[in-house]
Amino acid sequence: QVHLVESGGGLVQAGGSLRLSCAASGRTFSSYTMGWFRQAPEKEREFVAAITRTASTYYADSVKGRFTISRDNAEKTVYLQMNSLKPEDTAAYYCAAKMNGNYVDTGSMYDYWGQGTQVTVSS
Repeated sequence: QVHLVESGGGLVQAGGSLRLSCAASGRTFSSYTMGWFRQAPEKEREFVAAITRTASTYYADSVKGRFTISRDNAEKTVYLQMNSLKPEDTAAYYCAAKMNGNYVDTGSMYDYWGQGTQVTVSS
């Protein structure tokens, strides 16, 4: 079992930055692929970024070059550094975990989810 708790969301102006954190419980954190997804009102959930247990990273085209995912296995935490934020980045952001490194951009393949943290970018 893995319990995930996100933090770091908030209100920021366009062009600003935020860093999201996702703290995990459990002794096997280092074995998990960790992902970030987001969901805006009246829109479907979408993939944002993922990092595998070998630290390979993957990004949605919409955030490449602006967002960076990283992990600290000693702290059992995954981060999402978000720079050059745009109003269209406004959404609830969710952290997720899965055991293997396949289909990292597919939400239904993840086993554990956090409760989400809201990011609002004003224009």
